[in-house]
Order: sequence, then C-alpha cells, then structure tokens
Amino acid sequence: MEPLAILPKKMARQLRIEYRGAVYHVISRGNQKNTIFFSDNDRIAFLKYCQGAHERYGAFVHSYCLMNNHYHLLLETPRGNLSQIMHFINASYTIFINTKYSRTGHLLQGRFKAILIQADSYAQELSRYIHLNPVRAAIVRDPMDYRWSSYREFIGRRASPPWLSTVLVLSYFGNEQGKAQSRYAAYVAEAIGRAELNPMSKVGACSILGSEEFIKVAKNMICINNVDKREVPAIRGLKEMADLAAIQEAVEQVMKTKNKLTRNMTILICRKNTQITLGELSAHFRISKSAVGKISGQMGLLLEADDVLKKAMSDAADRAIKRKVESVDATPIRS
Repeated sequence: MEPLAILPKKMARQLRIEYRGAVYHVISRGNQKNTIFFSDNDRIAFLKYCQGAHERYGAFVHSYCLMNNHYHLLLETPRGNLSQIMHFINASYTIFINTKYSRTGHLLQGRFKAILIQADSYAQELSRYIHLNPVRAAIVRDPMDYRWSSYREFIGRRASPPWLSTVLVLSYFGNEQGKAQSRYAAYVAEAIGRAELNPMSKVGACSILGSEEFIKVAKNMICINNVDKREVPAIRGLKEMADLAAIQEAVEQVMKTKNKLTRNMTILICRKNTQITLGELSAHFRISKSAVGKISGQMGLLLEADDVLKKAMSDAADRAIKRKVESVDATPIRS
C-alpha cells in the first residue's frame, strides 16, 4: 500500500503543468532547511524510492544530487504524472526517516519545487549545475569525489541503474559513449572555479525554463489537460496512445520487416510515449527488464546518428497514434 500524503497543503497553489515526456528540475528541501539525510544508508534508501518511482510510475531520472538538507533531480515523466511520482518519493522517504529515527512531523519544507524545462536547450546546463552542487558547497573539489550524485555514472566510473538515464544529456556530446563521457567531464570541469550563472535565474512565468514559444505551448497544456475528455475524443486518444501490439505492428509496417531493430524501435516508442511498463515489455519480448532499459538508451543514441531511422520511427509512432485516435473517434461518446 502506498504511503499517505503527509505534506502540508496550501491555498491557491499554482497548477502543475504535467504532460507525457515532460522534463523537470525538481528541488525539495528540509523543513526549515534542516537535515534530511542523516547517514549514507538514508541516501541509499532515498535512491531506492527513485527506483520504485521508475518501476511503478515510469519515472526517469536524468541527473541527481543528494545534499545534506536538500536534493536535486532532473526528472522525466513519460506518463505525465509528476505529482504522483513526487508524492511517492517524498512521502515514502518521510515515513522511512520518521520511523527509523522515531521522529514526528514534517521532514520536508512544504511543496516540492518543480521547474518545467525545455530539455533540448537546458538539459546539459542543468545537469552540470546539479553535479557541481557539492563543489559549490565546498564539500569536494572534484564532483567525481562526491558519491551521492549521478556524476560518476556520467563519466563511466559507475554503472547506471535502470531508473537513471544518462542518454539525454550525453547525446549532446557525441554519438560514441566514451567520447561523450570525456567531453561531458570537460564541460563540467570548465565551470569549476569560475562564477557560474545559475540557470534557474532564467526561469520565466509559471515556473518554466525555456523559449517564449515553449512557455506558450506549455501553458496551453494546462487547458488541454483540464478539458472534458468526453468532448474531445482526439485528445483522449493521444493521451491513451496505442497499445503494444498496435505500436509493434506500425513499426513493422513502416520498416517492412520484423527483426531486432523493429523490436528495439517498438520498445523506445513505448518507453517514451505510453504507460506500458518495463514488466510488460519484458514479458512481451521475452527479455529482462534491465535489457529493456539498455535497449531504450542505445536506441536513443542510435537515432541521434541516423536521421533516416529517426524519420522511420517518427512515422511509425504517428501511424500508431493515428490508428488509436481514429478508433476512438469511431466510438460513440456516451453522455
């Protein structure tokens, strides 16, 4: 059973902008800026809740850093369920700490802060900012020396768990993993010792970091997500997406074959655009859950280097979506 919400409620809260594939910079601090991680085992427990959020709700963490009294996550929500994910992580961890240390009351300071970001423009900058937190706090001189961030995974010094994806950020530094890791390390190193502009200073209206066009589109999502779905069947169809069999069939029709590549394309489309779980993909394709995660990452890198394949995958996704929408449109809407 999931833990009950224990975070305090506030009046007139700003609406969260949530949609499939949204990426956020999430920050949560200790109540009155007090410590929230009292030991290494506490940090291990917190990361296990990140794993749980991935397994239950499809969350992907693209970078993280756990400080003494707060944490940072660069978080993607393939299912458009930020609030659900963060409730699970924060409430579960609070209950863990309160039980372990026989304490009561709020561990975290009110509502978590989530900045919706335009990933293509700001993911690499925010990842660097997150990884340099312990350096700015004078805890270490080199981010590689700080155990409780994802920096070691980014430079290849530690294997990434399935819930942590380095592909999004490293893809900006090249298609070959080793070179991308080295270039990312250099990118982070060049900011050490100089006045680094906080990317959060660029945050615009409604807690959004992005271009004017991105902010406009994101704000429109508030309207879309609150429309009566019975009146707009196309929107309902896009939200629900196609099922696994329909996506696989669409990929095979576009590629005119059935092989490992079409399987991998199907997996990536499902991971990015649907609520199909790792377990369902694992069972359908008879591979392990970890293999599903690795395939998603490898396909992401492959698409960056192959425009033809990227176009084919886009066509397949569009065909699957269109088929779902058409089937919804053809279904009578009950009042």
